[in-house]
Amino acid sequence: MRVLAAMSGGVDSAVAAALAVEAGHEVVGVHMALSRNRDQFRTGSRGCCSIEDAGDARRAADVLGIPYYVWDLSERFEETVVADFLSEYEAGRTPNPCVRCNEHIKFEALLDKATALGFDAVATGHYARVVTHEAPDGTVTRELHRSPNDEKDQSYVLAVMGPDRLARAMFPLGGFASKAEVRAEAERRGLSVSAKPDSYDICFVADGDTRGFLRDRLGSRPGEVVDTDGAVVGEHDGAYAFTVGQRKGLGLGTPAADGRARYVVDVQTSTNTVVVGPAELLSVDRVAAGKAVWLAPPPTAWVDDVEVQVRAHGAPVPARVRTTTAADGTTGIDVELTGRPLRGVAAGQSLVVYRGTHVLGQGTVARAWRG
Repeated sequence: MRVLAAMSGGVDSAVAAALAVEAGHEVVGVHMALSRNRDQFRTGSRGCCSIEDAGDARRAADVLGIPYYVWDLSERFEETVVADFLSEYEAGRTPNPCVRCNEHIKFEALLDKATALGFDAVATGHYARVVTHEAPDGTVTRELHRSPNDEKDQSYVLAVMGPDRLARAMFPLGGFASKAEVRAEAERRGLSVSAKPDSYDICFVADGDTRGFLRDRLGSRPGEVVDTDGAVVGEHDGAYAFTVGQRKGLGLGTPAADGRARYVVDVQTSTNTVVVGPAELLSVDRVAAGKAVWLAPPPTAWVDDVEVQVRAHGAPVPARVRTTTAADGTTGIDVELTGRPLRGVAAGQSLVVYRGTHVLGQGTVARAWRG
């Protein structure tokens, strides 16, 4: 097959490209330039898409002996991932930019361009597995599964891709049980990125100051922090910078009467108000999600042998789910938790449905509450 290998400049994508070459595919490497500031440099493990990352990707491609190109997708990235990030926070929701990047950039813009150029698949360095089944009639189905590497599993952020794009995706690192194995593989192959630190946090907020990034883009909007009785207990510089479940950085001037810790329990953007309360108000056992994407046949009736996960590395919890259909024809997911409740679920988060290691579908949290 002709395979386009997405090469970020890190060790994972370099080893994924190497394994695609070893498997006998005709591989071409491509680095996605996503930052408008191409001269920026990483700060330790923070940031990505810098000019040094592009250089690391090129050196890896040279070692592998494959063609290498840089595609400028910075405008698309700004218009989709960054714009969504800002609009979601401004609306009082909590977005996941990695999910949106996989949806709009890696498995839309990149994959569609690769298909148009005659490539059969795109290979990435994600930690996830694709399991293929062939029916007696020759029909082939592909399933997305968790990686055996629990610490690095990225099936959560890949669930949004849908079955058509999954059919054209390759995850060569799916069989690796640890990052140490991947680094050892890179070192064995002479790839200089074998010891390069992992990037983390939000890639386009290289200094890690999300609140400062939001303030620079959305401006200062002073308002009040109130308790659940409506009493003013503090002030803020913009309700958009807070998320449900947050405890630190609240700037409360008045302690709780009982001395207990308080958390953000609601963000009311219509009044620019942040509401804080005790931890027990964060526990929910009902969730409604919209914009559903299913990788398996969607359940039209309740199914109760599944689990749901609302954070990239959060613990999955037992649940029963069913598909809903809105008036505009879009589908969603109703969730009832059947085990312990979830805590601090915020609108805008990605909710992924699993059966064991198998990813069934994904939706965006619209509402969470206690039944």
